[in-house]
Amino acid sequence: MDIRRLQAFVKIIDLGSISRAADLLNIAQPALSQQLATLESVFKQKLVIRSKSGVTPTTAGSELYRHAQTLTKQFDRAMVEISQGAGPLVGKVSVGLSPYSAGSTLSVELLRRVRARLPNITLHLTESFDDIYSELIMTGRLDMAVIHGAGPIKGVIFTPLMKEEFFLLAPHGLEFPQDDAGAVQLVDIKDIALLLPPKHNFVRKSVDMAFLRKQLEPHIVAEIEALSTLQGAIEEGIGSTILPWSVASRIMVPGRSRIYPLRNPVIQEDVSLCIPEIIPETEASVAVRELLIELARAMATSRNWPGTQATT
Repeated sequence: MDIRRLQAFVKIIDLGSISRAADLLNIAQPALSQQLATLESVFKQKLVIRSKSGVTPTTAGSELYRHAQTLTKQFDRAMVEISQGAGPLVGKVSVGLSPYSAGSTLSVELLRRVRARLPNITLHLTESFDDIYSELIMTGRLDMAVIHGAGPIKGVIFTPLMKEEFFLLAPHGLEFPQDDAGAVQLVDIKDIALLLPPKHNFVRKSVDMAFLRKQLEPHIVAEIEALSTLQGAIEEGIGSTILPWSVASRIMVPGRSRIYPLRNPVIQEDVSLCIPEIIPETEASVAVRELLIELARAMATSRNWPGTQATT
């Protein structure tokens, strides 16, 4: 199997067009079409469906695309590692960080430590609400990701990092009944205006489940993903939100908003580091992973992060 055919196939699927892939790869379109036909002959399967709007993969094509991404990425890594020899660690390491988790809080410090200790590694950091990190890890498009949850997910290995407790972040003038520790009961906020991410987000799922278990209905007035918008809306008194401390503390504005512990129930989620189960790690990705675990464990044991507990 010619690795270049697989690389070309991945590009065709990524762009959804044979002509655009040919332009990008600097290959004549008939030649690229012939490479695709050769792949279909080898696998004895139709791999794409052609239409006026471009091409889309068949079921067999989607399966080949997933494997081809893994194989081509491993080939690229092999080229870098072998050509570099026994020199300093080099390469590109991609890390996904859930925007509403402790992972996003660690990003700057991770970048700083990689630059200091592993200067020849290019760190690719991404924070996305739309991508499913576990799928990106399984296909080799991400080397690792920090996400909420403890698995299991087929094709992904989970390493528990910490548990995060969720807190109420509210406009400064809003008053609630509080216990001796300053905590707020969930029942006492059932009628306040809440600003939460959409239903597919892990924070929203955790909050919805907490209200459901208490047989309460949250008063959600808007769904917001952008933290800057959420911060401004709370400052203006439009609503409140529920977030892990690592995120709430970043957008809390003294004199304009306040953070309260939540009780009855405590809302808590696992934070885990995910790596692919099948795709071998590179030396560079192992080094970055160890740094990330080191940072997360230090954060979990620090007194600067209320509601955060280390897991073993």
